[in-house]
Amino acid sequence: MCGLNLPKHTFYVDNLYVYVPMLFDYLVVGAGLFGATFAHEAHRAGKRVLVIDRRKHAAGNVYTESVEGIHVHRCGAHIFHTNDRTVWAYVNRFAEMNRYTHMPLASFGGKLYSLPFNMHTFYQMWGVTSPQEAAAIIEKSGARRAFPSPKTWRSRPSHWWARTYTRRL
Repeated sequence: MCGLNLPKHTFYVDNLYVYVPMLFDYLVVGAGLFGATFAHEAHRAGKRVLVIDRRKHAAGNVYTESVEGIHVHRCGAHIFHTNDRTVWAYVNRFAEMNRYTHMPLASFGGKLYSLPFNMHTFYQMWGVTSPQEAAAIIEKSGARRAFPSPKTWRSRPSHWWARTYTRRL
C-alpha cells in the first residue's frame, strides 16, 4: 500500500485507509437481497457478520419505505417470483409480498390478445383449439421461424440470433 507500514487488516476504501480488526467471521459488501439474506442466515448460525453498503438502507433496489402508510418503492417497482412455498414463507417473514401474476395484453385491430402467444391467443385470433391447427395456419401464412426451437433454447441466444438474422442479409 504505497510503501506505508500499515497494520494488518487495513483496507483502502474511498480514498481512506480503514483499519478493521478481525472481529467478524464474514464481511458482506452490499446489503441487497443476497447480502442481507446471507448476513441474516450467517448471524442465525452464530457467525459474526459486518455488512457494509454505500446506501443508508438495507435491501438494495427492493428498498421500500412507508410514506403516510403507503409502501413507496424508491428504486422502482419490484416483483418476486417463486413457486416454492418454503421460499415464499421465508421472504414473507421480512416483508409482506402480494401475489402477482403478470398478464400482458396486446391491442390489435380493436381487440385484446394474450401475450406471450399461447393456445388461448390462437383461439382468440383464429378459433383453433389444437397446436396442430395453429401450426398449419402459421405455416400457410409463410411466416418463418424467428426464434429457436425448444432444443436450442439452452444455447446462447447470440448463436441462434446470429444464424437467424444474418441469413436475411
